[in-house]
Order: sequence, then C-alpha cells, then structure tokens
Amino acid sequence: MPQLLLFANRQDAGYQLAQAVLTELSTLSTAELPPPVVYALPKGGLPIAEPIAQLLNCPLDVIVAKKVTRPDNPELAVGAVTAEGFIIRSRQEYFAPWNNGSWRDALNQAQTQAKEQLAEFSAYRPQVDPQGKLALLVDDGIATGMTMAVAARALQAQKPAQIFICAPVAPKSMVKMLENWGDRVIVLATPESFLSVSRFYAEFNQVEMDEAIACLKRCNSM
Repeated sequence: MPQLLLFANRQDAGYQLAQAVLTELSTLSTAELPPPVVYALPKGGLPIAEPIAQLLNCPLDVIVAKKVTRPDNPELAVGAVTAEGFIIRSRQEYFAPWNNGSWRDALNQAQTQAKEQLAEFSAYRPQVDPQGKLALLVDDGIATGMTMAVAARALQAQKPAQIFICAPVAPKSMVKMLENWGDRVIVLATPESFLSVSRFYAEFNQVEMDEAIACLKRCNSM
C-alpha cells in the first residue's frame, strides 16, 4: 500500500498547498487571472491560508461556518451554516426522525457561534469585496464537506470571478462533489481511507484565537 501523504503541521501543509496553488495559477493566462483574495475557514484554515496569501501577496479574509449537529450525537454533522445565514443540510436529514423545531434550535445555536466568532475577527479583516476577484477558499482538510460547501455558497453570492477550493487533504470520494462547489479544486492528497483530517498530520493541535488573529494581522499589514 502506498504511503499516505503526511504533513508535519498546518504550517508545513500550508507551504505545500501554496506551491500547488502557484502551479495551478501558472496555467492561466494573465487575462484569465483576476486579483486573488484568500478566504480561510477559521480557525484551523488560517495557518494553512497564510502562506498562500503571502505567496500571492494578497489579502487574507475569513468565512465563518459552523457545523450543525444532531442533539443526540454532537459529533455528527448534519448541516452547516455561515454567520450570515447561508445554510446547507444533508439530504438524509430531511427524513431524519427529529422534528423541525430541534433542527431549528441546532441551526440557531450554530449560527450564533458563527456570528460570535466572526465578531472576534472583525477588527482584523481586510476591507475587500470579492466581486470579480479570484476567491481561494482554504481549510486544513475536508471531511464531510459541510462547512466548505456552505462557505462556497456564501462566496458565490458575492459574485467572485472564480472560486478555487483548496485543502491539503480530502477523501477521494469527495473530489467530484468539490468540483460542484468551485471552479477548480486543489487538494494535495485524496486518500480512499480517510477517517479524520487529523490522521494526516503529525501535529494537529487546536488553533487558538490569538494565533488565528496573528495570521490575519501578518497578511493584512495591521
């Protein structure tokens, strides 16, 4: 069995992903290349996104999305919502044996968490409009794809010229789905056996808020 790609940490994965992004952009003509803006899914996506924004010399922003989980299983993502209220819900949950009131409560709780986190970032975000830009949407890995999908939907509403979905690792079975959410997909590793994002990192500590904010500060000259 071939050895799976393993990242030392998020910074290592970010540098590798930045090089892959640069290679992908080199295939586009200047006329096809609008100004880029990097959007991270915080907090874990920010250390991945920072090297990309630095290499492209462009702003780094965030799109905050939170998973919606079932009351009886807080580890199971059944949907996702952004701070602004964009929602995605897994198909099977339309037929799940929990009532709409419980879904609405879980959704409201997740959106409240997203709003609170976005408020923490607000002072450090760049003042940039993605309309007509190349939006690079970045996370530290894609498992269920719920938060990436709803973040892409939120970006689409702001009418960027193109959306690139970028991550160090995602399940092989999800690649086709990712292509429905963005114009291009840049993923370094697509293993068939996945289990969890953390499996592909030697070090995968939780990203604290001060570290996440520092990424924004460094990229946006604040």
